[in-house]
Amino acid sequence: MSRHDALAPPSAVDWPDRATYGAIFVLGAILFWLSYEHPSAMPVWAPWDFSPTIYLATALTLYWFWRGLALSPAKARPSIWRRVAFLLGLFLIYAVLQTRFEYWSQHMFFLNRIQSLAMHDIGPFLIALAWPGAMIETGMPAWMRRCVKSRFVTAVGRVCGHPAMAAFLFIGIFYLWLIPVIHFRAMIDHRLYAVMNWSMIIGGLLFWCLVLDPRPKPPARLSFGMRGALALGVTFPQTLLGAVITFVPRDLYSFYDLCGRLFPSISPLSDQRTGGIVSWIPAGMMSTIGLVLVLNFLRLHEETPTETQDEASAAIAALATRWTGR
Repeated sequence: MSRHDALAPPSAVDWPDRATYGAIFVLGAILFWLSYEHPSAMPVWAPWDFSPTIYLATALTLYWFWRGLALSPAKARPSIWRRVAFLLGLFLIYAVLQTRFEYWSQHMFFLNRIQSLAMHDIGPFLIALAWPGAMIETGMPAWMRRCVKSRFVTAVGRVCGHPAMAAFLFIGIFYLWLIPVIHFRAMIDHRLYAVMNWSMIIGGLLFWCLVLDPRPKPPARLSFGMRGALALGVTFPQTLLGAVITFVPRDLYSFYDLCGRLFPSISPLSDQRTGGIVSWIPAGMMSTIGLVLVLNFLRLHEETPTETQDEASAAIAALATRWTGR
């Protein structure tokens, strides 16, 4: 590249893109200032404790998805219901972390379990069901795509995306943050609290993206049968811990008494039992829904003519392999 090319002004096409990034950062700066300087003036839907990482991850992912849709041919775009699933999953995770609900979840155990359910199960489940990776990658800037495709990121993704590792992380993270001593520490240490939230989101995404892969094997990493078995396999340990929390006869999570419960009329044991039920029953429901969807993927694959299967598999593989690395 010559010196003249290096100094040449960016094309007009670049300006809308740059303006969007600028608007995202300006809005983030305003929310940051308001949440710290005027928290009482913030409405219920605004951030209670502004997190730049959650905000940027949500805003940039949303923009890259929208930009990817605009740049992709019509045949390559996901269906409307998949787009809706993606938006619902993304906004659900954002809502439990960057609205007044986050404050509520720090003052009632059962609300904390609803927050965890949104971060670990429902939100990642909906995002994985949308299978948005190809659109997000298409909308990314070139340097970000190079980072995603780097050897280090690919190697980490391959290890963490291994079925045994993904299931271990999914269950291990769920158990780790419910150990009373660790849970107490995470709730009083804002740095550990952020690690807890991010680990729940990432663990959920790794697992559900593996299970809800719509492709046959290959190019998918697992067969439909193994995906169904994996969905059912995580049910027992989750429901077991939820049942233990529900029926244990003493208060395990004293943090919520120390910080002050949002609803004093609800006793600590009632709060804990309700939280245990939230951790117990919905987990089994999500696994059952996941199994039904995997069986539906199998049915659709078997009912599709071989010629169409080959064309569809090639099209999906060309898009999905770009971001899964599989």
